[in-house]
Amino acid sequence: MGKSRSVVLIGMPGAGKSTLGVLLAKELALDFVDTDVLIQLREKKTLQEIIDASDYSHLRAIEGEVLAGADLPNHVIATGGSAVYSPEGMKNLARLGPIVFLDCSAAELRRRIHNYDDRGIAKAPGQSFADLYKERQALYRQYADITVRCDDGDLQQVLERVLAALQAAY
Repeated sequence: MGKSRSVVLIGMPGAGKSTLGVLLAKELALDFVDTDVLIQLREKKTLQEIIDASDYSHLRAIEGEVLAGADLPNHVIATGGSAVYSPEGMKNLARLGPIVFLDCSAAELRRRIHNYDDRGIAKAPGQSFADLYKERQALYRQYADITVRCDDGDLQQVLERVLAALQAAY
């Protein structure tokens, strides 16, 4: 990978973007940032508090603004699961480096996520996990430069897959 190049991680909540992102940043000697934390710092509220105070579309709008204005060279960037709803934000992130989709099956994500209803997930009221998963899969695939399956294998094996895919592509 060249100078001033970031890696952007996208995927559903529970896919491992933040956990894997820290390890990937260490491997690539890059800084790490979680865009959900940037949103919380800007708003001085948790994601769930933002949703509770207004609605999911307001959180998505804030996320879009944060992503569109992000200047994060030399970072592994773990995005929120709803980042892909912001074309401007995704365009900006793509400018920073390759976008890696951490692809997990719905069944695996349900196994990992126990707090779906109060996790601060930007979803329509009453939207089921299955419907949200289906809706977002198409968007993740649309923006991804690289897709890495995350169902089988432990964290280290998924990390090695991501590193190998980045090396092969760049």
